[in-house]
Amino acid sequence: MKFARVIGTVVATRKDEKIEGRKFLLVQPVDIHFQPAEGPQVAIDAVGAGEGELVLLVSGSSARQTETTQNKPCDLVIMAIVDTVEKMGEIIFKKSEDRYPES
Repeated sequence: MKFARVIGTVVATRKDEKIEGRKFLLVQPVDIHFQPAEGPQVAIDAVGAGEGELVLLVSGSSARQTETTQNKPCDLVIMAIVDTVEKMGEIIFKKSEDRYPES
């Protein structure tokens, strides 16, 4: 699994019927300091995530094991919305205190 930020949406009017009705989101994978770790990617949303949220991604064959993506042509899925992250006894992320995007 990887951390990522939801940074946008992707609309595809014409798509394979196996993925009709699925929501595509543009995500930015981030490192443990929540800084961009690689280029943006497109993921199917399996949990109702929204723009700005910190989420967990799974890829490859694991991406096809959620209720939403079972047997679907999918290589990347958002399978969780992060509430807190604790590292060595210290809370380093708390959704209720998240200030993304900073203004």
